[in-house]
Amino acid sequence: MARRPDRNEMLLEAGLALSSELSLDAVLQRIVELAVEVTDASYGALGVLGVDGRIYDFITTGITEEQRYRIGHLPIGRGVLGVLIEEPHPLRLPDVGRHPRSVGFPPNHPPMKSFLGAPVTAKGRVFGNVYLTEKQGAKEFDEEDEKALVVLATQAGVAIENARLYEEARQREKRLDAFGEIAAQTLEGVDPGEVLKLVARRARELAGADLAAIATPDPDGGGLVLSVTDGARADELHGMAFPADQSISGEVIQTGRPVVLSDASTDQRAYQPMVRTGELGPAMFVPLSAAGSPLGTLAVANRAGGRLFEDDELTLVETFARQASVALEFARVQGELRRLAVLEDRERIAKELHDGAIQSLFAMGMGLQVAAQLSGDPEMERRLEGAAEEVDRVIRDLRNYIFGLRPGILADRQLDQALHHLAEEFEGKAGVTTVVDVDGDVAAELASRAGDVVQLAREALSNVGRHASAATCRLSLIRRNGMALLEVDDDGLGFDATATAGTGQGLRNLRDRAASLGGEFSIDSVQGQGTTVRISIPI
Repeated sequence: MARRPDRNEMLLEAGLALSSELSLDAVLQRIVELAVEVTDASYGALGVLGVDGRIYDFITTGITEEQRYRIGHLPIGRGVLGVLIEEPHPLRLPDVGRHPRSVGFPPNHPPMKSFLGAPVTAKGRVFGNVYLTEKQGAKEFDEEDEKALVVLATQAGVAIENARLYEEARQREKRLDAFGEIAAQTLEGVDPGEVLKLVARRARELAGADLAAIATPDPDGGGLVLSVTDGARADELHGMAFPADQSISGEVIQTGRPVVLSDASTDQRAYQPMVRTGELGPAMFVPLSAAGSPLGTLAVANRAGGRLFEDDELTLVETFARQASVALEFARVQGELRRLAVLEDRERIAKELHDGAIQSLFAMGMGLQVAAQLSGDPEMERRLEGAAEEVDRVIRDLRNYIFGLRPGILADRQLDQALHHLAEEFEGKAGVTTVVDVDGDVAAELASRAGDVVQLAREALSNVGRHASAATCRLSLIRRNGMALLEVDDDGLGFDATATAGTGQGLRNLRDRAASLGGEFSIDSVQGQGTTVRISIPI
């Protein structure tokens, strides 16, 4: 019969075994198994404590997976287990059921009587507690068992710290890889939506969260929408729209400060339909912004009853949020550069046509006219005159083409600048004080339809000058309900819009041009109070 090693030998071997493990999960499981082996216990468990002092993970030995499943919810640190959390000292009991703090066992729990527990301390902080029950071959655990468990717990603390340092190094490596991957996709010009999906996925994985989501302004409404989701219930949550003023995301966007919740399901600021759908508990919300302008929020969350997040995980998610912001801003800048490149190309083509082709054609036409006058042959003169007229027609066509490339007021300026210039011209000619409010981003998105927008604004201002007898008017181009809204309103005489609908050529022009852009035209007027013309244009 093989000799059973004495307890000192077993503790020495335990120390060596623990020091050889680098995986934190493997270390925790090995601690429980060694504690049972050294003390001859029947069952063992290690309760890992969260930042709130409650047990958030429970590693066991001595019971099967089926038994564990039948027990149901694992303990969170009440009853006798709570004594060790509140007073981190060894606790030895002959009958756990007789302790004043005992709350009994849940259904299907194995019968237990004798109990031995001790705290596991790592780097001066209580990491968790080892719990042992049912001493084999004796009625209760003795003092030697307690001493052995204390020694093992000390060894475990060192092993846990080593494993955590190793895990932190691996996490730093993973984070650097993730940041590099996101930066590479951003610089390669990958679709911003795909970059944001990558940001959400990596943030969730590295924060150890159940769910990650990015909320951005809803283009079809005034609220927010979950444009990116990853993890648990992601499909159900994706695309969910919610009001900004009834949500934590809206608060984070407004204040520019992160919000950390221990339980989103009980927070009155949370948009509850979203919280219920995602079964959300602990959560962190951080802002997305670029150049001081809010872009949305990045959130990570665990399911209700899940692990709380720690400070370093908030810092991690904030770093991912900055990367998401950079991706969004980079995409916006790239789009603006592409738009400017198109405008510059149009400018170049127009200039070359004007300075090259048209001048050559004009010279050719003049030469044909001179040749016709000198020919002395009526038939030749007629043919040459016809050729000169054809050259004039080509010149007119080219000039019209150039006008399409550089429509007058847009020849050397962008749409927002053109609208300001148009208002200044109108104010100077009509004597009507004109205020301009143009959203530069909206103007940029309408660059390809700038000529139509300018014509709409010019027609509307012309109507004010001819009919309104106004002292002031306002020209605005803003975003509303996912559309570009061009408005011209005045404080003039006003009129009965229902009685005169469609009778004026100017109003018909506005309505037809708006329809050609796929937009909508409306006019509101009150006699003696003024008129507002609105054109909504899809963007």
